[in-house]
Amino acid sequence: MKQIDLHVHSNKSDGTYTPTALVDYALQKGLSAFALTDHDTTDGLDDAIAYAEGKPIEVIPGIEFSSENEGKDIHVVGLYINYDAPAFQARLQAFVDSRINRNIKMCRNLQEAGIDITFDKLCAENPGAVITRAHYAAYLTEHGYVTNRAEAFSKYVGDNCKYYVPREKITPAQAVELILQAGGIPILAHPPLYHMGNERLDALVGVLKQAGLMGIEAIYSSYSNQDERDMLRLAKKYNLLLSGGSDFHGDNKPGLDLGTGYGKLFVPYEFLEKIKEAAQGNKSAG
Repeated sequence: MKQIDLHVHSNKSDGTYTPTALVDYALQKGLSAFALTDHDTTDGLDDAIAYAEGKPIEVIPGIEFSSENEGKDIHVVGLYINYDAPAFQARLQAFVDSRINRNIKMCRNLQEAGIDITFDKLCAENPGAVITRAHYAAYLTEHGYVTNRAEAFSKYVGDNCKYYVPREKITPAQAVELILQAGGIPILAHPPLYHMGNERLDALVGVLKQAGLMGIEAIYSSYSNQDERDMLRLAKKYNLLLSGGSDFHGDNKPGLDLGTGYGKLFVPYEFLEKIKEAAQGNKSAG
């Protein structure tokens, strides 16, 4: 059976593989297709798609939006987006500007803690990347302020740390709308990770379905068998497409591999066939 991975990150956000290296690794892993879904950026898509041309693999243009609902961080993946549309790129630039302002503030906070860090230094060590907390954790570890990345989060950049600065976020419904406007397929990413409880999650999916949500991650690296059953139930109830992926980040998520997750992940090609059909329908309707 042909295997795919519809949730993958490069070093253009918080992964460690370059977009072209991901193509090579996906081929090595025997994947037929993968979606490059970096956080709030499409900067790696041109390189990955061009490099994959003529090779036996499809790179699906994607993105993963970070949004917020009732204090919870909710992620929405978009697949088959028209990522070079000017209006879409203008919205992404606004997100970039917001991230930069947040990162400058966070660096100032860390400087007050005696840490020699600036936003420029972070960017110099991670050229071309959208700076996230994973980059802070790597910087703090590599410069000897902490012994590992987990300690960096617990002491400095975690949600409850005094140095942390929250980023302005859109709502999940707004993320869905942005993806639809770009001709893409909006998919709710890894719902069990939000620990909302069945009733609240069901309510959220219902609201997002009304906003245009088209899919849900039914298979994911850390899901239990019960998680998969719950996602399949939600997909059936709200007539949602099935998606799945590893959420591969390279060295930033040790032990989690492309395509196979923690060893048992398998996302069937049939998922992609139905998503592709829906995407073609979106393009025709547009």
